[in-house]
Amino acid sequence: MQAFLDFEAPVAELEGKIAELRAMAQGDASVSIAEEVKALEKKAQKAMQDLYANLDSWQKAQVARHPERPHALDYVRALISDFTPLAGDRKFSEDEAIIGGLGRFRGRSVVVIGQEKGSDTQSRLKHNWGMARPEGYRKAVRLMELADRFSIPVITLVDTSGAYPGVDAEERGQAEAIARSTDCCLSLGVPLVSVIIGEGGSGGAIAIATGNNVMMLEHAIYSVISPEGAASILWRDAARAKDAATALKITAQDLKKLGVIDEIIAEPLGGAHRMPGQTIESTGEAIARALQAYEGVSADVLRTQRREKFLGIGRGL
Repeated sequence: MQAFLDFEAPVAELEGKIAELRAMAQGDASVSIAEEVKALEKKAQKAMQDLYANLDSWQKAQVARHPERPHALDYVRALISDFTPLAGDRKFSEDEAIIGGLGRFRGRSVVVIGQEKGSDTQSRLKHNWGMARPEGYRKAVRLMELADRFSIPVITLVDTSGAYPGVDAEERGQAEAIARSTDCCLSLGVPLVSVIIGEGGSGGAIAIATGNNVMMLEHAIYSVISPEGAASILWRDAARAKDAATALKITAQDLKKLGVIDEIIAEPLGGAHRMPGQTIESTGEAIARALQAYEGVSADVLRTQRREKFLGIGRGL
C-alpha cells in the first residue's frame, strides 16, 4: 500500500475507494466495477496533478523525505555495473552513512560516492539515516583522491539531513573533515557530477556536492539548515518550519534561479517514490550528458570552472 503524505489526503481517499471496489469485485465476480474504477482513477489523477502543480516549499520537503523515495544504493544498483564497494577511511573506521566504490557507468569507469539513508529500520540504523561522521567524509576524500590519481570521473549522490551532530563526531573533528572533503572536491582534476536525490542538508551535503555540475531532482531540497532547525533558531518554534522552508529557498526551482544548481531532473507525477525506475533512468541520462560535456577537458580547466562556478553564486542578485 502506497504511503501518502498529509497533503495527499484527497488522493489517498480516492485510491482507498478504488481498493475497496476491487476487493468487492474479487468477492463477487458478478459485480462489474470497471466504469466506477475508471472514473475514480481519472479523478485521482486529476487531484494529483492539481496538488503537484502547486506544491509549496514545505510540501516539497515532505516529498524529498518520503520513506519510499529511491536512495543512493538504489541508484547504484540500477546505474552502476561491476560496482566494487570500498570501505574505511584508513584513519579510524568505516562509516556506512556514506557508501562508495568503483564501477562502470555505461561502459565508463567511475568512482561513485553517495549518502545512504536506509529503507527500513535495520538499514536506517546501519547507515545512521545518512548522517555521516568524520570518518565518512575522510573515506569520501580517499575515494576522490583515488579517482584523481587514475583520472576517473566522480559521481556523487546526495541525500542527508546533515552531518551527524553527536559528541563523538565532534571529538574526531567533524568540521575539519567536512572542510577537507569540500576542498578535495574543489581541487579534483577530474569531472565531478553531483545529484541531490532527496535531501541536501548543510555542510553534510556540500562536502560531496561541490561539483562541476550540480543537479537536483524536481522535488528534492537543498539548504544550509533544515526548516525545523531554522524555525527553532529564528522563532524558537519548530512548528514554524513551513515559514522557514519558504524563506530559505530550498527547492530546486528556487536554487536554479539563484544559480546554486545547474539542472533540474523531472520526477514522475507524485514524486520519485511512485515510479522509482523511471526516476533513476532520467537521472542516469542527466549524468551521462554531464559527463559527456566534460569529455577531454583538462584538469586545470575543470578546477577553474568549478572554482568560478561557486565564486559566482549570488553575483548580480
